[in-house]
Amino acid sequence: MDFSASPSGYVRFVHPLHAVLLAFVFPLFLGTLAADIAYWRSAEIQWSNFAQWLNAGGLLVGGFALLAALVSLVRHRKFAIRRPAVYFVVLLAAWIVGFVNALVHSKDAWAIMPEALWWSGAATLLALVASWLGYAGFPAEEKH
Repeated sequence: MDFSASPSGYVRFVHPLHAVLLAFVFPLFLGTLAADIAYWRSAEIQWSNFAQWLNAGGLLVGGFALLAALVSLVRHRKFAIRRPAVYFVVLLAAWIVGFVNALVHSKDAWAIMPEALWWSGAATLLALVASWLGYAGFPAEEKH
């Protein structure tokens, strides 16, 4: 992986495979939120089932993205100081919130609202921030 500085002074942190995995996390959690909103508005139980599957997909792909982020932090310690570490922590928080959301969705469909809606919103917001941090690039020279 090339960590040389670009003309703008930023480096690419994520490996291309890591970027592909990261590209799925936000849309899957966003789909979970959209399905929860649809269930909240319609009370059609299939939306709850759809939200469960989307959330499970977000957790599966997010787990692999989290593993890739951890490998990058361990392999390139001089870059694991600030923003890459914050990226890892935010992605970990999104995964944990998504896991709690999966536990909430495991209850009876009538019992998950509005709790599932809040957890889905939090997971979506954290996944958005993690994606933004992961794709933004990181300064080539960070001040300690």
